[in-house]
Amino acid sequence: MAAIQLDGVTKRFGSVTALQDVDLTVESGEIFGFLGPNGAGKSTTIDILLDFVRPTTGSATVLGHDAQAESVAVRSKTGVLPDGYHVYDRLTGRQHVAFAVNSKNGNERPIDLLERVGIADAADRRAGDYSKGMTQRLVLAMALAGAPELLILDEPSTGLDPNGAREMRDIIREEADRGATIFFSSHILEQVESVCDRVGILNDGQVVAVNTIGGLRTALKTDSRLEVTLASPDDGAIDAARAVSGVSSVVRDGAVVSIAVTREAKVDAIRAIDEAGYSIVDFTTEESSLEELFAAFTGDGEAASQPEAHIAASEVAE
Repeated sequence: MAAIQLDGVTKRFGSVTALQDVDLTVESGEIFGFLGPNGAGKSTTIDILLDFVRPTTGSATVLGHDAQAESVAVRSKTGVLPDGYHVYDRLTGRQHVAFAVNSKNGNERPIDLLERVGIADAADRRAGDYSKGMTQRLVLAMALAGAPELLILDEPSTGLDPNGAREMRDIIREEADRGATIFFSSHILEQVESVCDRVGILNDGQVVAVNTIGGLRTALKTDSRLEVTLASPDDGAIDAARAVSGVSSVVRDGAVVSIAVTREAKVDAIRAIDEAGYSIVDFTTEESSLEELFAAFTGDGEAASQPEAHIAASEVAE
């Protein structure tokens, strides 16, 4: 059973179309990253899943329940860390989490959840005295109450320092290992790339790609970066690499030759340099980052202007 299923969802606010014919499936138990530029419709999508707004047309199903007709059932099984959240300044962290546990009919001790998110020492301080990062941790602890089947996390790393962001990633992995489905939106693409099974990219209210990161690279036919360190500098190695089919550019900086090459042609490029008589000391490869893929699919990169990129995007979304 899919954890999230959107079929033909369109949402209009007056003359503004926030979502247009969105089809999206998130499988049970996966970590799914939901990406898009500001204003792409990510928050509207999350609001529809939680029945905060209703779609103009189309349907949304969450954990087997109609998101609108059975919203209470959906919320009882879902933990949410919203992008815009509110805490009660006069209540302590412990009181906030105790309320969340009771509302979800959970059996956790509030202090254990606060310990898990790293603020147990502030359990009895008023939430109004928390820093932004501590408040983010508190709301995460509340989202974890009751061992939800689905976690919806909207910008979960906001306000967290690098250690806090790493701890957030660890918790996401632990929840997935427990069997929960994780659906999260983030503008920190390194976070998404490090934990997600698949990603979906939303642009101008439409889903333009859904796949693994490796699948997105294949769809866009993006180049890998290959750096070959030679025993001594020589421009002849540049000519040898350029002659290989699949190599799009070659530059040399001293003894290091940097090659933009398709994934399939990396071995051929190394072999060509070696067979041309140039001694290779070392080589490294690096795949296109999620940031580069995101830019390509949302119109900010060179690939977005290439017809084959749009064709690939539509094929992946299907």
